[in-house]
Amino acid sequence: MQTIESVREMRSVAAQYKQAGQTIALVPTNGALHAGHAALITLAQTRAAITVVSTFANPIAFGPSESFATYPRTPDADARLCEELKVGVVFTPSVEEMFPRGYSTYVLEENVSKPLCGPSRPSHFRGVTTGMTKLLNIIRPEVVVMGQRDAQQAAVVRKMIADLCFGAEVVVAPIVRDSDGLVIAVRNQHLSALQRQEALSIYAALQRATEMAKQGVRSPDRIIAEVTHLLGQRRRIRVIYVSMVDQNTMEPMREVVPGRTLLAIAAWVDEVRLIDNVLL
Repeated sequence: MQTIESVREMRSVAAQYKQAGQTIALVPTNGALHAGHAALITLAQTRAAITVVSTFANPIAFGPSESFATYPRTPDADARLCEELKVGVVFTPSVEEMFPRGYSTYVLEENVSKPLCGPSRPSHFRGVTTGMTKLLNIIRPEVVVMGQRDAQQAAVVRKMIADLCFGAEVVVAPIVRDSDGLVIAVRNQHLSALQRQEALSIYAALQRATEMAKQGVRSPDRIIAEVTHLLGQRRRIRVIYVSMVDQNTMEPMREVVPGRTLLAIAAWVDEVRLIDNVLL
């Protein structure tokens, strides 16, 4: 396994793989790797000859009220996990390497990024698309593997790639959950035992929505009302949104279309922001 910190070296190594006729899959992460990331890496390894895992906490994807400085950083544990999974390259650039002094160029997707997390995190997706553009230019992967938990982020990146003709395929891996159903995420470590119990109501609400859809309910309003009611019964949960959207465009759905309709939830559990979703 190679560990690379500089843009110049990463670009050079990626070009060598290309010249040798080897395809590259990119797994973009913020570091602090966990079982969800391991699933992304495992999927990536089935889609290309070389897997590159970037472990870069992107500061411009964090809003002014979101603490970039305290975001978990576990470089040694990240390296061990990647070594165990036989990752080809780990790209760990510094903030100064990716966004040097005087940096002032940004990439903005203006449709898919607008609903759901768009209003509550107005600068987030601009940071995501700008960071992804740099990674795509440096590494030139054939495949980018992202997680279903971040469904809107994956859809935004897919649209950006199509619009800007990067030519990479976005592959979305299924959500990985703990044994109790809670989606695995870095923010979970901030939950107390009581908060975690409250957070489980999000998964329970998604299960109820899935059950309603299987029973033939096709009205988004009915399902959203039921999910909102269930979440409203929990004292520590404050709903940011409950939305039913097209999984690719993030536009609201007028009717549940099986295999295409995404039910997405964002909520605060006290001061911890969680997102989850299910494809109905």
